[in-house]
Amino acid sequence: MGRSCLLLLICGLSLLAQTNTGELRLTVKDPSGAALGAEAELINSVARSRVAVNVAPNGKYTFKNLAPGVYRLTLIGSGFQPFTELVAIHSELPVLRNITLSLQPQQSTVNVEASDTLLDPERTNSAQTIGSQQIAERPAGSPGRGLIDLITTQPGWTLEANGILHPRESEYDVQYVVNGFPLQENRSPAFLQPAEAENVTSLTTYAAGIPAEFGNKLGGVVEINTTRNTSAGFHGTATVSGGSFGTANGYLSGQWVRRKTTITVSSESFLTDRFLDPPTQENFTNHASSAAFHATVEHDFSDANRLGASASHAQTGLLVPNDLLQQASGQRQDRRNSEDEGRIWYQHVFSRNLLASLRGSVRDVSASLWSNPLSTPILAEQNRGFREEYINGSLSGHKGHHDWKAGAEFRYASLREQFGYRIDAYQLNGEPVFDPAVPATFDFRQQHPDREAAGYGQDTWHLRDLTVSAGLRFDHYSLLVNAAGWSPRLSASWLSRRTGTILHASYDRTFGTPPFENILVSAAAQSRLGLGLYLPLKPSRGNYYEGGITQALGHKLRLDTNYFLREVDNFEDDDLLLNTAISFPIAFRHARVRGTEVKLDVPTWGRFSGFASYANTTGIARYPITGGLFLDDDAGNLLALHDQFPISQDQRNVAHARVRYQLHPRLWTAWSASYTSGLPIEGDEFPSTELLLAQFGTAVVNRVN
Repeated sequence: MGRSCLLLLICGLSLLAQTNTGELRLTVKDPSGAALGAEAELINSVARSRVAVNVAPNGKYTFKNLAPGVYRLTLIGSGFQPFTELVAIHSELPVLRNITLSLQPQQSTVNVEASDTLLDPERTNSAQTIGSQQIAERPAGSPGRGLIDLITTQPGWTLEANGILHPRESEYDVQYVVNGFPLQENRSPAFLQPAEAENVTSLTTYAAGIPAEFGNKLGGVVEINTTRNTSAGFHGTATVSGGSFGTANGYLSGQWVRRKTTITVSSESFLTDRFLDPPTQENFTNHASSAAFHATVEHDFSDANRLGASASHAQTGLLVPNDLLQQASGQRQDRRNSEDEGRIWYQHVFSRNLLASLRGSVRDVSASLWSNPLSTPILAEQNRGFREEYINGSLSGHKGHHDWKAGAEFRYASLREQFGYRIDAYQLNGEPVFDPAVPATFDFRQQHPDREAAGYGQDTWHLRDLTVSAGLRFDHYSLLVNAAGWSPRLSASWLSRRTGTILHASYDRTFGTPPFENILVSAAAQSRLGLGLYLPLKPSRGNYYEGGITQALGHKLRLDTNYFLREVDNFEDDDLLLNTAISFPIAFRHARVRGTEVKLDVPTWGRFSGFASYANTTGIARYPITGGLFLDDDAGNLLALHDQFPISQDQRNVAHARVRYQLHPRLWTAWSASYTSGLPIEGDEFPSTELLLAQFGTAVVNRVN
């Protein structure tokens, strides 16, 4: 391990850094060439992103962590003519702008048109960016779901129970990238500390046309950029909120900037009596509390060298909601999730056309479950987690019409799992819930290393109104199986300036690694208990296709329409252990997901803004099973089946809408609506109606078709 890390550090200039954010470095002068302070505003109307700052008297300011897109920059200096221009951010390379403000008459105005940033001619996919204004004005929701609720307003992103994201019906396949660091495990509220929105300035979602630098979890990628204010002095934020079910939230952040050093410290916490989605109309045993702390130090040694480090701790304690029978018996199930992480990053700018970066992190993640003696029909206990060491870096360059990037990454993790149970009721209300052959007790403890490595290269070139992006990625995976795969990626777009139309198409080959969650207990020979079967979980391999049209309508509206098709082998799914919030990964031979997505955006129309979106998706999976642990007597029959069935997270029709109206420069109102058509279930998977009524109640059972 030590030699590998040393080798990667020495070769850091050829390593991978997973970040698509950029920055804009301003230098403002007066006509004599002297430094000049000014008011600066950077706007992306479609993403609802706006940053307004005061440029210091030295005339310098850096906008950091900018999501890809086209921005409108406006500078206003007292006694000078206002300056405005469009700035495109499409790579890590800093965009340098030396701007001289001209003297002007006493009266002047500057008009900023939303249509200036309505289209991004260099975007080759259906990626959607949510900016600072949308994040700040998001509707209040359940604790831990601020960002999740925002993501699901994008077409193609839906929810299963307990805040589990499903991009285009993928399970276990969401990757978060926070300030360039990938997080590939399940980040839903029930499993790990959820990402909060208070310190986020933008997020971008990818479901197709995915750059080759992203790998492993590619059902959907969520790239999150946190706030970076480079104005000198102290900046602070405090937020307190509350609601029904005894809900209270608190967030406190302070940032201190002195010369070229930035120190940021923040903490957040919440308390609620309705955290997870209860299985009944009643809300039993649903208490949760959470606390998190983050600290970051970043120093620019020069315009060419930047070094940063951060540390964080987060912990959540929650109760698993009971059904009616469990509540009557007095069941209590406690979960504890925690995460500790340290990060370090370094960036060197060789020239305005070449940049290198190196990143590393160490994380320790744990999740535990405890059941009291009154739990029924099973007393389950769990303590699992992993320690991960990660390093990556990259070279990013620009030459002529080309923006390119190349590198590699390395991940080393040590998994630990402890799982046990005691069955206290093989039947409920006279209905069997466990096979009589399943032993009444079970105990499992094991550790196992995971080693993963990848390399990639990608290039985007711009030929007038045509943009083409091509990349190739290689992944090697070694946990319980050894596997490797090549992943070509290709996307292109063409702009018709006369009609304001962008046509785009993409192809992504994916190599998806199995989830960490309970993978060891699913694989161990002693887990089979003498019945059922086990098949080792292998990486999934998919082909993603997408084609779409973006159309500007009357300089005020933007219409996005996409059609996609996904073909995936070894399609990942999960199998929940009754009502314990413990799930086990499984896989099926093949899945096909296809759909159409439409979004109408109104960035600004007078005092109005908003959007409306609709997605129609169909997901069909096919037997036989190809991975996971199955304890049924007839589990062997699953190897001979070739039937098709709806994917369990299949949402056929989903619609969202939001309208915002500016009542006054400091007062606005917004209204939103959502519709989902529901998840598919199969009746033969469930016991009798009498048992369902006893467990979940009439109000829930009557809603099942």
